[in-house]
Amino acid sequence: MSKILVGFDFSKGSAYAVDLAIDIANRMQLDLRLVYVKEKDEDETPIRAEIERRNAGVAHLLKGIKMEYVIREGKVSDELCQQAKEDAAQLIVVGTHGMSGFTKNWIGRNTYRTIAEAHCPVLTIREDFNFNKALERIVVPIDNTSETRQKLPTAVKFAQCFGSEIHLLGLYTSESPDIRSMVNGYVKVSGAYLAKQEVKYKSTCVSVPKNLTVTTLEYAEKINADMIVIMTEQESSLTSFILGSYAEQMLTLSTIPICSVRPEELFKVSK
Repeated sequence: MSKILVGFDFSKGSAYAVDLAIDIANRMQLDLRLVYVKEKDEDETPIRAEIERRNAGVAHLLKGIKMEYVIREGKVSDELCQQAKEDAAQLIVVGTHGMSGFTKNWIGRNTYRTIAEAHCPVLTIREDFNFNKALERIVVPIDNTSETRQKLPTAVKFAQCFGSEIHLLGLYTSESPDIRSMVNGYVKVSGAYLAKQEVKYKSTCVSVPKNLTVTTLEYAEKINADMIVIMTEQESSLTSFILGSYAEQMLTLSTIPICSVRPEELFKVSK
């Protein structure tokens, strides 16, 4: 059975990641596995005792699913992605910022490497996210590349489980009429796909005056969004924005959970 994995390190952020992952797993009816990546020669005994204590404390929240854990040793991103392959994971959930506790492994580049290397979507959440709010609105940025639509199946899966409304955000990264026409076309095709999936949606197109990330986040904050779904590859090959700067800016600046999707791992959306 496919699973949802949670990168866990006893930090406040990763504990919140577990809480959200439980809600998602219950709705998708997928088992959970916590993954702790220990340092070389680190004693497993207190790690296992603490994980089991915490798991017992949330066991009452599980609805027809199991939550297990595994302790691995090595490079954090490599071990988490390898476990995801072994479990045929459908999603990896990790907490970001404010890391503390037994290890600081999740700080810095490890989160980015996990996103870049994982063969399934990766959901990153900050510890200051409002977990008391339902997942009501999901933002899906749409640019002028054909790959941009491939994040739709992941957004649809969340929307169907939570009854969310998807907001298609067409991004005009150029004044070129041809590029704007492509964005308009992809937004229209994406809307038709969502309608076929019986998912509520709205669509709008905006110009990007300076920064792609800022424009996306300003829109998400304006509609009080609860998730943004982006690609792990370059969002627009005809602009100066690349994966590294866009993805890292989104992860750094967004207080809203970011779901990152690898395009080559998804079925293309048909016109």
